[in-house]
Amino acid sequence: MEAMKRLTDHLATRLTELTRLRKNGAKLIGYAPGGYMPEELVYASGAVPVGLIRGGDPEPVAESAAYVPRFIDTFCRSQIGYRMMGGDPLYEIIDLLVVPVTDHNIKTIADCFNFFTNTNVFRFGVPHQKDEHAFGYYLAGLHAFKDKLEEFTGNKIDDGRLKEAIALCNKMRELLKEISLLRKSEPPPITGYDFVKLNHASFIADKRIFIDILESIHNELRRKPSPGQKGPRILLTGSTLAMGDYKVLETTENVGARIVVEEFAEGMRHYWQNVHVNGDLMQALADRYFRRREPPAWFRPSRERLDYLIQLARDFKVDGIIWYQLMYRSSYDIQAFYFEKMLRKELDIPMLKLESDYDVSERGPLRTRIETFVEIIKAKGGR
Repeated sequence: MEAMKRLTDHLATRLTELTRLRKNGAKLIGYAPGGYMPEELVYASGAVPVGLIRGGDPEPVAESAAYVPRFIDTFCRSQIGYRMMGGDPLYEIIDLLVVPVTDHNIKTIADCFNFFTNTNVFRFGVPHQKDEHAFGYYLAGLHAFKDKLEEFTGNKIDDGRLKEAIALCNKMRELLKEISLLRKSEPPPITGYDFVKLNHASFIADKRIFIDILESIHNELRRKPSPGQKGPRILLTGSTLAMGDYKVLETTENVGARIVVEEFAEGMRHYWQNVHVNGDLMQALADRYFRRREPPAWFRPSRERLDYLIQLARDFKVDGIIWYQLMYRSSYDIQAFYFEKMLRKELDIPMLKLESDYDVSERGPLRTRIETFVEIIKAKGGR
């Protein structure tokens, strides 16, 4: 697709553009992903948000051993390793790192940037329950973040600028969702690999350019659907899917299955919900980013996420589920145990659980397991 080439070209020059913007006085606000940091506030302050979502390489994981214990989640160790190695300029040019603290893994990123670099770090807390007290706590964190941005950039965040930023981000989310919903068709018009790369690009690309590209892709897919490949339809879920960690996607689609929908906590953008612009805008942001956000494994009650996954599996008519998680995320390990039983009872479809530490030696065994899983589905009558 021509639009995908435009996106590739844009991303190839994005670092140069961000460097230029910074030289001209713009602040670059890096953030740890997870779905709790409203980019709208960053845009309304005149700054530029940059998601730190890279992963899949073994070298940064090894580098992080000098700074954190091994039992920290692989993705979080990678974020530390990329910064300490100095191999990715994106991790070095940010002016402020924002870390919504959800657990000790994410907190470790903030701690290491604090202790071992000269990066400004701002934290705010994310509670694990969705009652009104928790909502108030999260909302207070957003107000503190707003105050920090105003102080850091010297720009006042007023309702006019915030509404413009919300409209921009809502439009991007709508297009991502519309493109994803096209994958309900048989066959899906876009591969899981291509859609995930689109999703990842949304953390880094210029929003206005990106929206124009998404509109072109959406129109092209609706006008001339790709014939696509036939094979079992797979829902890919788990803990974290980072930019560059594509081995499960590539392997699954290379052995004849199709990834038709994904759900992850970190490294992926949650685009199903938009901000409802009515009443207080800060409360509207908190409503979308906390109250209506699809929860990860450590939210209580955890049944909310499992029910959501079951509904996704029904809506996209999947034949099987691949649960891909990184090492040392025990909450996901526990949830996977319960989910597999729930899945067999409610949908009677199989699940394959995979675990990674970004080690190159994983690829062979991982391919064998995925290949066997796909063949089992086919033998049972799955597409």
